[in-house]
Amino acid sequence: MDVLYFAWVRERIGQPKERIETTATTVAELVQELRAREDRYAAAFADLSALRVAVDQDLTDFDASITGAREVAFFPPMTGG
Repeated sequence: MDVLYFAWVRERIGQPKERIETTATTVAELVQELRAREDRYAAAFADLSALRVAVDQDLTDFDASITGAREVAFFPPMTGG
């Protein structure tokens, strides 16, 4: 699956996207796998309340299933202007 990172999440991880193989079945499990990779991932996912997630371009929560998903995107909350 493709994992996309936006704004400061991308800056902390150091890349805008990557293709990963995972055994995770939910977004939360995917986050746990990513946190365990390296310190830069742990820093990016340290405070989940500061993040939003979309699965296949649908905004969802961290309990959402990623079984069969093609894309998961992480980004900070959007602000209006």
